Amino acid sequence: MKKPDLPFRVLYREFLFRMVDLELLSAHGDVSKLLGQFAGLLLFISLNLAFGGLMFGTIPGPPAIWKAEHMLIALTMLTVGIFVVLSWDSTFPDRRDVLVLAPLPLRASTIFLAKIAALAASLGLTVASLNALSGFVWPFYFTAPDSGFLGLIRALAAYWVIMFAAGAFVLCSVLTLQGLAAQLPRRWFLRLSALLQMAAFCLFLSVFLFQPALSSPAAFAAPGNQHALACLPTYWFLALFQAWNGSAPAATQAVVAALAWRALGGLAIAMAGTGTAFWLSYRRTLRMIVEEPDIVPGAHGFHWTPRFGNLLHTAVVLFSIRSLFRSRQHRMILAFYLGLGLTLIVGPLKGMLEDPHLAAMPPNLVTPLLLIASVMMMVFCLLGVRIVFAMPLALRSNWIFRVTAIRGPADCLAATRRSLLVLAVAPVWLASAAVCLYVLPRREAIEHLLLLGLWGVFLAELGLQGFHKIPFTCSYLPGKSKIHLVILAAVGGLWAVLLGVEYELRSQSDPGMYAVMLAALAIAAAAARWRAIWLAKAEESILFFEEEEAPTVLALGILKDGVVPG
Repeated sequence: MKKPDLPFRVLYREFLFRMVDLELLSAHGDVSKLLGQFAGLLLFISLNLAFGGLMFGTIPGPPAIWKAEHMLIALTMLTVGIFVVLSWDSTFPDRRDVLVLAPLPLRASTIFLAKIAALAASLGLTVASLNALSGFVWPFYFTAPDSGFLGLIRALAAYWVIMFAAGAFVLCSVLTLQGLAAQLPRRWFLRLSALLQMAAFCLFLSVFLFQPALSSPAAFAAPGNQHALACLPTYWFLALFQAWNGSAPAATQAVVAALAWRALGGLAIAMAGTGTAFWLSYRRTLRMIVEEPDIVPGAHGFHWTPRFGNLLHTAVVLFSIRSLFRSRQHRMILAFYLGLGLTLIVGPLKGMLEDPHLAAMPPNLVTPLLLIASVMMMVFCLLGVRIVFAMPLALRSNWIFRVTAIRGPADCLAATRRSLLVLAVAPVWLASAAVCLYVLPRREAIEHLLLLGLWGVFLAELGLQGFHKIPFTCSYLPGKSKIHLVILAAVGGLWAVLLGVEYELRSQSDPGMYAVMLAALAIAAAAARWRAIWLAKAEESILFFEEEEAPTVLALGILKDGVVPG
């Protein structure tokens, strides 16, 4: 007879899976598939980092080595930060945990220990997946000169310790901030929590993208950079790695030692703050959750709602807008994709600006960079909005749509199309119009905006193929998206964007070429729209409110004289 699990093990497993909101998943869904996809994405990033390390061939000089070390540390801290922000509501016990677990014969300390163990396990899995391959390639380059095999072992150990320490610093800092904010009155905290979550995400992304390039021995030794080095934690842990690895030059050892102690002190303070936050939650927050009410609706004033067509179209568009603006989780997922697009745009641009051979950006580079940025942001905004459309806001409330006399998939498809255009295409197009009309010549700006609008409509129609749902109402089924296909599509899409921008630049001096490009996009958008409508009007098409796995065995429906045999 199997021995029953201890309460700690049961709670640990549940809290570990609760890093994802289980209420959004389909009844047929398996959260392990979703976590496996997340780990697979990190492993793919690690594979690319390892391949980049193998491309060096020979050991480069100290500036390139320091830059690689800082990039890996900063990427690890950004990944952990994004993971913590996306699982913001799962880090501390909430009202559901208290109401469900409090009547059970469990100690509060057991609940919090299981929660801490789940957080530590998620941190370890995130850091290990991101560095699973690169963590055994790059330490060969980070070995101190003339240190031999023992130096390699030292670099390997220092690398992994620093990566876990940097991730723990980010995790504990966020937990400390969130736990101390939870000591405010319950309603104040719930309102402040959304702002803190978005502020933390913007902070992590901004530091990763816009921090100055100081990862070199000369930059560490420069007196003018000491203030910036003291304010950026990524350089603290770079210095800590140099100190433990023993590879810092003699001219930088004093600065490296000071920043290394700052990293250890910051990690100790963050861990102490996390312990304090959990102790306060154990002593005070649990009681506040039960005794104090959550956010109550405010007083209703004057509201003006625009029309987006007939009543069904207007209702679905307004429902989509309000759902997106009221759900922190959906806003963070959309912000993640917008941040990913911003990273792909700002990263290469920052590298160009930091190139010492380029004193200033040549004027002929402004136009292609602006065109690429607008097209890329259109792609990632549409991708993010389309993904959040497939995730429910409150799954139990979709019964309202089920019992209402909703029209068929074709009418709902038209309403969803308008929602996608309003929430994704229109904002990016308006922002691009403001920038292009200010920077580019009037004719070039208008021509690009026409192409950008058709590009957005084409991508929107492409994303609606087979989407027979009302946004934010259908359960989510993990495992349907194929990571390798998504990666191939992303690579192919990036290549198509670059090729299209190059074609557009050549068409600026050839009206015939521009007309062909405009007509091709219009035909592609019309064809994608026709196919989406054809799929929605098919006889077997229905509205989905619950995602299900495709059956392994399909019934052929063969009858004998109108009677099922057997």
